[in-house]
Amino acid sequence: MSLNKTIYEGKAKAIIETEDLSIVIQHFKDDVTAFNKEKYEIIDGKGIINNHISAFIMEKLEKAEISTHFIKTLNEREQLVKKLKIIPLEVVVRNVAAGSFCKRFNIKEGERLASPIIDFFYKNDDLADPMVSENHILYFDWLSSKEMDEVKTTTLKINEILVHLFSNASIYLVDLKLEFGRLINDSTKIVLADEISPDNCRLWDKNTYKKLDKDVFRLNLGDLKEAYLEVAKRLSVKLG
Repeated sequence: MSLNKTIYEGKAKAIIETEDLSIVIQHFKDDVTAFNKEKYEIIDGKGIINNHISAFIMEKLEKAEISTHFIKTLNEREQLVKKLKIIPLEVVVRNVAAGSFCKRFNIKEGERLASPIIDFFYKNDDLADPMVSENHILYFDWLSSKEMDEVKTTTLKINEILVHLFSNASIYLVDLKLEFGRLINDSTKIVLADEISPDNCRLWDKNTYKKLDKDVFRLNLGDLKEAYLEVAKRLSVKLG
């Protein structure tokens, strides 16, 4: 099925074309970066863990009638996914104050938000992914007004599902970064893209508040792979 031609390579994943123009392979790498690539390391096996966690979560979301690009797991590092034209936005939904949100508003980390807050960021490494408003999104025609409402509604539904999923594993879902894309053969259809793993979620132990996500790497808090394995174990994700 694979033609072995990489058509896109990002920080943590590569996209490989297949004979079917509407389907691609998503390959999970062991690379881990922070601070817009200023900090970089290769952690053996990280991609395998994220592949399995993301597949597990995408399957849960599909069962909850959330449309995603996920089709199936191929092997320990790869998934078959629908080919998309990615919308150049990172959609961040926050349940607890952490990270840049605390710096921006001078809020103490760990403060629970009365209701989830959605922030939008323009996906552009050269510009350091600047925060954008809904007016910017409409001006640059990244989404229509109707599509923006759809993305926000879907984001909140995903957040609600995952807050419950992680809570049952004694984990707080602090915040979550999502990406969306348009089906390559139907640009009117927007679906969840990318991955959902400890790479793009903030996850804290509910009892100790120990970080179980990429902040372990960002802030030099210990063994990143150990933290990711703990998340997989608590979710009962089978690794291989």
